[in-house]
Amino acid sequence: MRAARRAEVVLPPLRPYDGGAAWEREGDYDGLEFADTDFGGRDARGARFLDCALRRCALDEAVLSRARLIDSVLTEVRGVGADLSEARLREVEVRDARLGGVQLYGAELERVVFRGGKIDYLNLRQARLTDVVFEGCVLVEPDFAGARLERVAFVDATLTGADFSGAAMTDVDLRAAAGLDIARGVDGLAGAAISPGQLLELAPVFAARMGVRVLAPGD
Repeated sequence: MRAARRAEVVLPPLRPYDGGAAWEREGDYDGLEFADTDFGGRDARGARFLDCALRRCALDEAVLSRARLIDSVLTEVRGVGADLSEARLREVEVRDARLGGVQLYGAELERVVFRGGKIDYLNLRQARLTDVVFEGCVLVEPDFAGARLERVAFVDATLTGADFSGAAMTDVDLRAAAGLDIARGVDGLAGAAISPGQLLELAPVFAARMGVRVLAPGD
């Protein structure tokens, strides 16, 4: 199995964001540090962020659809309903995020690390993930339906109520996941690696998918 190639983001000296140039559509942001700023409801669809850091920022209902985040770090960002649909993330680290209802459907993620934090209802439908690592984070009801995952690893990550319906996997490593609960799409695990212990835990799900009834003698 080919291991995921981790993002290694090394930021240059950054200029602090002074609030003078608000996020806007098709905006171009290079070498900026956004700290303790509320971007709730801002519309920055199609914007480009290069060598940027977002630290402790609020992203409630922020619109970043089709945005590009490259060589950037997001630390302790928070919010509900951020829209990053069809966005492109390359060489990005997301650290200790507290997010809910994040829309990343149709997005492209390449060499991205999600480390720590908790994300509820992460929508990755039809997304493409290449060299992505989920490490030490909690994903509640993540939706990978129809997504393409290649060299993706879950390390000490907890997945609850995951949906892998119609997913296509290549070199996806689930063996080190701290918890693996699949609500739908167990057949989407083709191409993934799981541990013997996980196989035992998922046996009822596999049996139900195959229409096999597991009955004790005499039942």
